[in-house]
Amino acid sequence: MSQTSSQRAIQIRQPAGHDHDHEGGRTCMSRRSFLLTGGAALALVSLGGIPGFAEAAQLLKASYARQKIGSLSALKVGEPLTFNYPYADVRNILVKLGAPAGGGIGPDSDIVAFNQQCTHMGGPLDGTYKPGHQVLGPCPLHLTSFDLTRHGMVVAGHATESLPQITLEVQGDDIYAVGVMGLVYGYSAMTAEHRA
Repeated sequence: MSQTSSQRAIQIRQPAGHDHDHEGGRTCMSRRSFLLTGGAALALVSLGGIPGFAEAAQLLKASYARQKIGSLSALKVGEPLTFNYPYADVRNILVKLGAPAGGGIGPDSDIVAFNQQCTHMGGPLDGTYKPGHQVLGPCPLHLTSFDLTRHGMVVAGHATESLPQITLEVQGDDIYAVGVMGLVYGYSAMTAEHRA
């Protein structure tokens, strides 16, 4: 019996132990099972159900020498101040947002500080604060913007990491920078050398 090339049947053999029956048995995880399992794991993590998770979350927080960076009485809502911390070439922004923020200090929990380098490729965010939306950005390289009320999380653009947030303390009227949460672009050794 002669067959043309388009009519040839190709027989595929399954390796031993990889039999798939047609009654619903599967040897691999379905997409639905994967999503349900992943969702359950995410719920456990978000609820702190895994021992040691809280400690692991602190691994990207580094403590540095305490440095005065401003005063409560000098801050005005929506008018950022710049400062360098923890190194002389690391540019940051201190701002009173006018709305409570994650990690915020002061009587209204609305004073925050963040690094001014985009976490995607280190683009400069200097002068990009938008007081009407409490965001920093967009980055001139790929248009990433960061929400300063939510620990600097990405709102839009290519970045996948939140902006590094500067940990602040208040003593009387003075505002001090005491650490960095996250990794400043270009400083991979920050947390390894100065872990809290």
